[in-house]
Amino acid sequence: MEIAIIAHDGMKTKMVQFLGKNKNIFLKEDITLIATGTTGGKAEKAGFKVNKMLSGPLGGDAQIAARVAEGKTNMVLFFKDAMANHPHDADINMLIRVCDVHNVPLATNPATAELLLQAITML
Repeated sequence: MEIAIIAHDGMKTKMVQFLGKNKNIFLKEDITLIATGTTGGKAEKAGFKVNKMLSGPLGGDAQIAARVAEGKTNMVLFFKDAMANHPHDADINMLIRVCDVHNVPLATNPATAELLLQAITML
């Protein structure tokens, strides 16, 4: 299962904490993590193996959306900072739309991400 992790700057620490809290899931051999560049770098520093795309504003969100559309990415965890403006909102909305079109689970906050992880551990 390929899981994409993305986090706005104000949420990167929460993403790394979330990964650490759920490392028993994210370190399994059948789980592949992909990430936008900066988020992926922080996850690597925390001990996770990550396939990094470009930084979000440089096209990483679009690269992950393409993987969703191709059927390669099975889940997206995108911790959005709802209190900040983002110059690449069009890319973010495109990623959300592609997840909806292709019926791929998308969590935009830690609470929803936790529920998605609980669901896959029941499989």
